[in-house]
Amino acid sequence: MSGPLSHLKVLDLSRILAGPWASQVLADFGAEVIKIERPGKGDDTRHWGPPYLQDAEGNDTADAAYYLSANRGKKSITVDITKPEGQALIKELVQQCDILLENYKVGGLAKYGLDYASIRAINPRIIYCSITGFGQTGPYAQRAGYDAMIQGMGGLMSITGVPEGQPGAGPQKVGVAVADLMTGMYAVSGILAAVVHREQTGEGQQIDLALLDTQVAWLANQAQNYLVSGTSPARQGTAHPNIVPYQAVPASDGYFMLAVGNDTQFQKFCQIAGLAAVAQDPAYATNQGRVKAREILVPLVEAATAAKPAAWWLEKLSDAHVPCGPINNLQQVFADPQVQARGMVVEQPHPEAGSVRTVRNPLGFSASPLAYQDAPPTLGQHTQAVLTDELGLSAEQVAALRDKGII
Repeated sequence: MSGPLSHLKVLDLSRILAGPWASQVLADFGAEVIKIERPGKGDDTRHWGPPYLQDAEGNDTADAAYYLSANRGKKSITVDITKPEGQALIKELVQQCDILLENYKVGGLAKYGLDYASIRAINPRIIYCSITGFGQTGPYAQRAGYDAMIQGMGGLMSITGVPEGQPGAGPQKVGVAVADLMTGMYAVSGILAAVVHREQTGEGQQIDLALLDTQVAWLANQAQNYLVSGTSPARQGTAHPNIVPYQAVPASDGYFMLAVGNDTQFQKFCQIAGLAAVAQDPAYATNQGRVKAREILVPLVEAATAAKPAAWWLEKLSDAHVPCGPINNLQQVFADPQVQARGMVVEQPHPEAGSVRTVRNPLGFSASPLAYQDAPPTLGQHTQAVLTDELGLSAEQVAALRDKGII
């Protein structure tokens, strides 16, 4: 294996998105990731379609696109952890692993002897990452948490969507499950920090990570705006709460994104837009002034941009180093020359579909380049190999476990 984490082994008991996203990143970085799934059903997201991956004849396979997005590079084995024999297999694997990742409800694994205290007794060096909706403590600890409700509870939907008083006003969910995805990314950084700690001390530990905590944490400048001012930020559509003009603006044939980040860029924009009077007005000379005068200034900007097509603006503004960009659909995204030049889509062989395309990890390492050799696995694809090669079970023992429904 290649990649900077090729010396690490991960036991992944998570499902849906936050946990699998984290373990996919670890797999991309070279770690061996063994994904534990329920016999006969597997990860819930395998069934979250359509669309489904299609085989060579154009027939749907058993795996939805949603599952494919978060499970590249892993080994799938099926184990029934509700049965003693299944628990025994997990405990044997734990002895070989560096990291265990799970997203069961608080205390949910204790009845199977797979909670942190039990696993730590088997492998004191284990890094045990627990992802839940609300964390291991607090009045909501026993509640289930899902991305959409966390976006609402955590404040994101209060600052996302059309402003009040305008057509279509109301809270909006982000188009991808960002609370899950950000939790997955925090899980990766936390796990890597724990790996460094273990290298220095020899000590493993549990990581307590909650979707709600994550959502609150990455409110970033909007959270700080509230903490400084005491006023809750409002929805502003595509506009930025602290920078003006920084939003989608109309062209004569659609919209484009204008992202003026400083006073010099604003002056350049005004020169191109024929807004000499605006450029000379002291009220708009600084970003602070432009934010205060947002309601007056933005209509002037929009009236100017609406006079010419988006392509004209993108060419002129880009040449002047004024940040701007198109608002692409996904077909346009993957046809973009920059996206293609950066190789953002990778293709891997797949046992049922022949091949499958996924979006590569955005990180590039000069000394330990990433390899994308293994497609998202089919359900139980590696059960036989893992149990025989890594646990030393005979073919007869594996067959007996299969007959009992343990695997």
